[in-house]
Amino acid sequence: MKQAQHPDLGDMSLTGVMGALSDPIRVGLVRLLADGRERGWGELRAPVAKSTLSHHLRVLRDAGLTRTRQEGTRCYVELRRADLHERFPGLLQAVLSAAEDEDVGSQVGLADTPPPQ
Repeated sequence: MKQAQHPDLGDMSLTGVMGALSDPIRVGLVRLLADGRERGWGELRAPVAKSTLSHHLRVLRDAGLTRTRQEGTRCYVELRRADLHERFPGLLQAVLSAAEDEDVGSQVGLADTPPPQ
């Protein structure tokens, strides 16, 4: 399997990052990953098909929001918090605060926890 490509810090664009954050599922994934932990793709729960979830994860990675690591047949993802802060200071915190205030992406969670009612 081919290794994932990640944009360098200088190649991350504001419009690319904002475009990636234009979907509630992707905002929910960012909210979930904001705890700083690396997560296996199988740990993630979203109200979409696995192929659609994979698409959302690729969009986040291609924009530079996340880093994907492959280990055998498993894939792991983490938020590039430090890189985002360096490139766009304050943007991630503003997005996370607004998403929490408006409850954007709350339908995304971990597979071992029940979905919100």
